[in-house]
Amino acid sequence: MLKKIICTCLMFSLILCGCGRKDKQESNLETVLKRGKLIVGVRADAKPFGFIGKDGYNYGFDVDLGSHLAKSILNKYENAVEFVPVTAQNRIAYLNSGKVDCLIATMSITKNRAKLMDFSIPYYQAGQAVLVNKGNPATTLKELNKQRVIIVFGATSEANVRHAIPDSPIIGYKDYDDAIRALKAGKATAIIGDDSVLLGYTYTDKSIELLPGRYSEEPYAIAFRKGKESERLREYTNFFLEEYARTGKLSKLQEKWGIK
Repeated sequence: MLKKIICTCLMFSLILCGCGRKDKQESNLETVLKRGKLIVGVRADAKPFGFIGKDGYNYGFDVDLGSHLAKSILNKYENAVEFVPVTAQNRIAYLNSGKVDCLIATMSITKNRAKLMDFSIPYYQAGQAVLVNKGNPATTLKELNKQRVIIVFGATSEANVRHAIPDSPIIGYKDYDDAIRALKAGKATAIIGDDSVLLGYTYTDKSIELLPGRYSEEPYAIAFRKGKESERLREYTNFFLEEYARTGKLSKLQEKWGIK
């Protein structure tokens, strides 16, 4: 009950802060409240963070997080959120064109991305990893130099690959599902990508495995359109994430999806 009172007071204070502005541009938070739902861009190809189940619905860690955020903002449990599937290539365009209010889509914080959008505080620490067919003798990324490797377009792995193994030809695919199929078909020796996403594939396919070691730190955060219009929605989201972590709910959600 106390948490609901605090959330409600914070929500009203954020709305009232915007009422006296000289410009009449409606904030994204006000838009969400008037609409009655939060529209969230989520991945459909990044299990266990975001994927489509056999029933056609969205599932995953990011999906659950978005649902809980929407329920907190709108203080209701039914019809509080709408999920829009995005890819690594189109997610930024979807955000900046207004198709979604925010992205909870395995989006890591980088300097270049921070020029295009605003970020919440991080909600998960990922890293770049190497996925190979089981039986591959390599144990480190550098052992793959001069061998073909796969990346997913729109991810941050290409720069890491070019730095670590500059002589390796790089093949790009639009999503992780296509990348996995190409790896198993022998079109490349390895996939370089987010460890948490690649790990999800090893749970259901025992013919592939991750090499030990991580090659970067990739903090995931919720992304918003850059500018004043997103400020109050981002502030509330940061409050929500802090409370979600403090109360242990974030840790339990990580355990649920096997990424803790």
